[in-house]
Amino acid sequence: MSLALTFIPAYLFFTIFTCLRIFMYLFFYIVYILPGALHVASRTAPMLLRPPILYSLVRGIGAGKQELSAVSQTAASPRLVPGSNPGERQFPSRAAAAPRPSAGPLPPPCPPLPGAGAAGPGRGSPARFPAAAGSGDVPAGVCWARAAPGAQVLLKMPSEKQTAVKYYVGVDVGSASVRAALVDGFGTVVAHAEQRIQVWEPGPDHYEQSSADIWAACCSVTKEVVRGVDASQIRGLGFDATCSLVVVDKQFQPLAVNCQGQNHRNVIMWMDHRAASQVEHINATQHRVLNYVGGAMSVEMQPPKLLWIKENLPESWEKVGYFFDLPDFLSWKATGVTARSLCTVVCKWTYTSDRGWDDSFWKMIGLEDLVKDKYEKIGNHVLSPGEAVGKGLTPEAAKDLGLPEGIAVAASLIDAHAGGLGVIGADVKGHNLPCENQPITSRVAMICGTSSCHMGVSETPIFVPGVWGPYFSAMVPGLWLNEGGQSATGKLIDHVVQGHVAFPELEAKAAASAHSIYTYLNSHLDLIKKSLPVGFLTVDLHVWPDFHGNRSPLTDLTLKGMVVGLTLSRGLDELALIYLATIQAIALGTRHILEAMQAAGHDITTLFLCGGLSKNPLFVQMHADITGKPVVLSKEVESVLVGAAILGACASGDFASIQEAMAKMGKIGRVVQPNHEHKRFYDKKYEVFLKLVEHQREYRSIMNSL
Repeated sequence: MSLALTFIPAYLFFTIFTCLRIFMYLFFYIVYILPGALHVASRTAPMLLRPPILYSLVRGIGAGKQELSAVSQTAASPRLVPGSNPGERQFPSRAAAAPRPSAGPLPPPCPPLPGAGAAGPGRGSPARFPAAAGSGDVPAGVCWARAAPGAQVLLKMPSEKQTAVKYYVGVDVGSASVRAALVDGFGTVVAHAEQRIQVWEPGPDHYEQSSADIWAACCSVTKEVVRGVDASQIRGLGFDATCSLVVVDKQFQPLAVNCQGQNHRNVIMWMDHRAASQVEHINATQHRVLNYVGGAMSVEMQPPKLLWIKENLPESWEKVGYFFDLPDFLSWKATGVTARSLCTVVCKWTYTSDRGWDDSFWKMIGLEDLVKDKYEKIGNHVLSPGEAVGKGLTPEAAKDLGLPEGIAVAASLIDAHAGGLGVIGADVKGHNLPCENQPITSRVAMICGTSSCHMGVSETPIFVPGVWGPYFSAMVPGLWLNEGGQSATGKLIDHVVQGHVAFPELEAKAAASAHSIYTYLNSHLDLIKKSLPVGFLTVDLHVWPDFHGNRSPLTDLTLKGMVVGLTLSRGLDELALIYLATIQAIALGTRHILEAMQAAGHDITTLFLCGGLSKNPLFVQMHADITGKPVVLSKEVESVLVGAAILGACASGDFASIQEAMAKMGKIGRVVQPNHEHKRFYDKKYEVFLKLVEHQREYRSIMNSL
């Protein structure tokens, strides 16, 4: 009993001490923590409900993974980083690497972002894209917040001294889809959407589209990316598109470009080669304008297509009101103004910036009709890319696109040129590249998708046999442009892989591993290479890649693809090897083009890649190894869309020049260096590459002697 009584004072003391501790914690929480937490909640809640506050990026962290909201005590009581402005909430610089969320119980989720389903944004819905992983470019006043599962969204914290973010819309019409992006003034893709468009193939080498289908897709994706955005923050709109030919009558209604009389199919695609005999006739004239297209016109340009229509579709020819390059058709739909872009008419129609149209050329090839009406049908009002068109967006187009009436619309660009604009002017300081502290003329922008284009600029005109140009101010104002190209690259890879007997096995195994077929093929090559470098696997397998003719530097439409070194093997190993050899052949073709440009006077030290194929690390590494030049990838994968947005930014007046917008909105990401120890192997592969075309021509000569 006496022992029990001695414990009572101790128990009371412990109870009183515990109560005091609880009281102190509550007091500290109520006085210090709760007001700050309520302040942050009151300021961030409206933002989490509104997509325009999305500042710059979404980083996928794996489908189905949850993430922890980091609107935490750091946001409630931020420490100012030296140089930050008072009133701006900013993480210390070490937080810029965007750490992975820590494990533990999840807080209540923030409201989901519009357009994001349970598995995150899907095809055709807005996707929020990242800057390069690990870039560390977290701007002042940002915090991580929970979005859709599998994504992280960087949000801009409001500040009394913070100005509203300015946005620009870029719309890109490719060969198979239309894409749109909402881009901020720093070149960050904030939202992105994509929609497929239809392609008809009524005959061999005939490819057609519908301008109505294309415009409807433009409207759909644009509405998606600006959904919920404050209209006052959208400053400009820019278009780019493939250099396809659009035909309309005098009332701007579509006209058939086919023998079936299907008026809705009123677009002859850029890759359509139906006008082979017409381009042969044009090149036989040896007219002086051909000097500006590498000495010979391509069947992919517009004059041979116009001549084909006149000779084969007289009814359509008589009814024609206007011929548009597709990028110019889009700016007309947006503004009601029939002005053409200097880029399109110079690169695809033989217009020159100093002399304009050459009457003698059109008369010589049999298209004197176009001269009689003072070129009204093909354009007699030409604007520089990025220049504002008319009075901006018309009320009808504004309703279609979901954009504010009257916002600036820029004179457009061809899609490859927009890609060049998005990457070639980026600041490379600190990356130890040979083009650092060198003029932009030491760079080549390579835009690689369905086809590939190689864009090099110079201060004076350089005439390169087999390479288009020189074109003055066609991409970068004040500079001459040379444009090499390969007519089928991404399309060729798809053709080779999907046509192989082992493709169903590849599809099944890629699906089972939750990878794309090309990621799986790259991994499979790593498995079978053993101790060799991957590229050495094709020591006795060689490809000539001109399955759709040669655009540069041989300008020979009649060349065919070649494969040397096939066996009876039908398995996945053989498929992986022919895939690798095809990628190498495309890279060897790039080397062929670069050597032609350098022999004519270009000084090229660095490649800047963008487009769909630049996402394939094997494609990128092979280009670095085979050309012997470092490859720079854009921080934003969607560089073509950034280029289109740059046009809109210039038209809005927010930048003094395209060059200024390029420098501020173009950012580089990863740099891939060549493996110089592999040089001897690829020099030998290049020797074989050149022998392949030499032999093909010999074979043709033998057979033509019959």
